[in-house]
Amino acid sequence: PAWLRRLCGQLLSERLLRPRGVHAVVRGIVEGTGGEWGGSGAEAAAVDWRKCDVVAKILAACPQQCLSVEDYYKLVCPQILDLLHIQDKVTARQFQRVATTTLLTMAKGHPQLAEKYLLQPMLAPLLRCSDA
Repeated sequence: PAWLRRLCGQLLSERLLRPRGVHAVVRGIVEGTGGEWGGSGAEAAAVDWRKCDVVAKILAACPQQCLSVEDYYKLVCPQILDLLHIQDKVTARQFQRVATTTLLTMAKGHPQLAEKYLLQPMLAPLLRCSDA
């Protein structure tokens, strides 16, 4: 029903905007996809990619509760970049897929904001080295 979709969307948006909310949402949706879906390794990998794509689309979409897309990017982009620093190898692979797919989705939708809140922070160490 529409009321349930609205409520779930509102709860999801509220969680994303909290500290470590992106991490919690990604973990809740993606965790444990490796091997549990049955089928061959190729089938499981395809399901894994599709799940990561869906999560990336969710993260890239600005919720209605935000005043602006820029406010949303300010809150979630640092959290998306944090997904690149997960230590556990299995979890890191999935989280990195989500992070890179989200980055690409955001860059296509709002290139200036993605550059400001994702690409510049990610490339800052390289730029500092090249300036020296």
